[in-house]
Amino acid sequence: MRLGLDIGGTKIDAVALDADDAVLARVRIPTGFGPAAVLGNAQSAAIQAADAAGVGPASFASLGIGIPGLVDATGGLVRHAVNLGVDELDLGPELASRLGLPVFVENDVNAASLGAYHLLGLDTSAAYLNLGTGLAAGFVLGGELWRGARGTAGEIGHIPVDPAGEICACGQRGCLETVASGGWLARKWGSAAPFPVLDVFDRADDGDARAIALRDELVGGAAAAVRILVLTVDVDVVVIGGGLSNLGARLLDRVATALDDQARDSQFLASLELSSRVRLVPLDQPIAAIGAALAGRPAGESIRI
Repeated sequence: MRLGLDIGGTKIDAVALDADDAVLARVRIPTGFGPAAVLGNAQSAAIQAADAAGVGPASFASLGIGIPGLVDATGGLVRHAVNLGVDELDLGPELASRLGLPVFVENDVNAASLGAYHLLGLDTSAAYLNLGTGLAAGFVLGGELWRGARGTAGEIGHIPVDPAGEICACGQRGCLETVASGGWLARKWGSAAPFPVLDVFDRADDGDARAIALRDELVGGAAAAVRILVLTVDVDVVVIGGGLSNLGARLLDRVATALDDQARDSQFLASLELSSRVRLVPLDQPIAAIGAALAGRPAGESIRI
């Protein structure tokens, strides 16, 4: 059995998986802010998930964690998780000492990549495209995460696509994230609606010209991200996840249509059959927490599907 935590900006989603990688129990608690709060609440979430499964933490083979920021997966160190108030935290070693079991720490998008791969029953190669406040991707090849030479594989949100675009938080100009993310759309829309992206899609459905233009620009950017992922790694499947995936078919169908429209003018793109390679992540599932738990598997042990 394995434990998994998805540590987000406001909540920690914790799951306990049985020996067949099915969810035994799930709990959610607030994340807190700052290293001490994040560490203490992560420990509490793991214990509560174990209790909900009817056993103690010592009954589990490992604890996996998905967390934003720069993650050293080898040493369990987390740096620059700014939304959590964490500049540097030895999360893996600290929790391993407190709980008495092996702890594995992954970037949250990588963890979600493994979770999506498992829940969709995939068995070859996949890219997980996280469309949320920002934009990033993760790769799973043959059931294993592919992080790249320095752990930055999938940071496609920082590929410049518009030389005249706005300055990105990374310091470059016109990055893909500045034209195809929920954060970008919210800034452009400027509405006080609690869910700006949903507001844009709803207004577009009602015929609002400005909303239609912004929606189509977002969809075009998401299609460009899919194209980049296939052209660079040639994965079998691109799974769209992140907060924007809650739009469901309203997003997926438009992205597929945009890919088909682009393919009409290019025999090369048409040969890639891009629209047929795009899937939507299963909704209402603890994707990243499940993936974090699976990250604790021994190297070479296959994900059960």
